[in-house]
Amino acid sequence: MTNHVHLIISSKTSKLDALVRDMKKFTSKQIIKAITDNPEESRKEWMLNIFRYAGTGNKNNKDFQFWKQDYHPVELSTNELLEQRLQYLHENPVRSGLVWEAWHYKYSSAIDYYTAEKGLLKIERM
Repeated sequence: MTNHVHLIISSKTSKLDALVRDMKKFTSKQIIKAITDNPEESRKEWMLNIFRYAGTGNKNNKDFQFWKQDYHPVELSTNELLEQRLQYLHENPVRSGLVWEAWHYKYSSAIDYYTAEKGLLKIERM
């Protein structure tokens, strides 16, 4: 999605809040670096100013804030709940009008589920 992300994640060794915290920390540093290092990014200063301003209101940040501090976990305790949530995630770009078909959204795992092709990231089928 253009302004948020949906994930289905699990771990046998880490707590969910630690996984989300580490994912946000790693990806925010990579995204800020990609923006900063790209000489052709015309919106560089504008974006960095927004992330810098957001970071000033949060004592947990040194410079920038890319992600919001909260997240909204949903426990998927049955196969039925898991299938419902996966369907919801795949259809989200369609509902928002970004694509006509779920598997057309470049950043979705829908292509792995609905076609013989592979998406950008390796997934573990459910």
